[in-house]
Amino acid sequence: MAEGIFTVRIDPEKQQQIDQLARQLDRSRNYLVGQAIEDFLEAHAWQVEKIKAGLAAADRGEFATDAEMEQVFSRYRPEPGDMAE
Repeated sequence: MAEGIFTVRIDPEKQQQIDQLARQLDRSRNYLVGQAIEDFLEAHAWQVEKIKAGLAAADRGEFATDAEMEQVFSRYRPEPGDMAE
């Protein structure tokens, strides 16, 4: 696989953290940064696809009912007396 060269500027403290982690994991700085970029791209691609799917569902008029939303909210709503006053 052909590789490109990519230069990025980061503050010295972050570079030291990357270098320290690379030593701890017995990996190169390039490996860690490449893995971080790969993880970032994968996570954001997933997020974009989920957003597109949600927008498409909304365009089709597929919304949760009030009862379905109340069921979700009730799971996270604190019971009376649970909150500090």
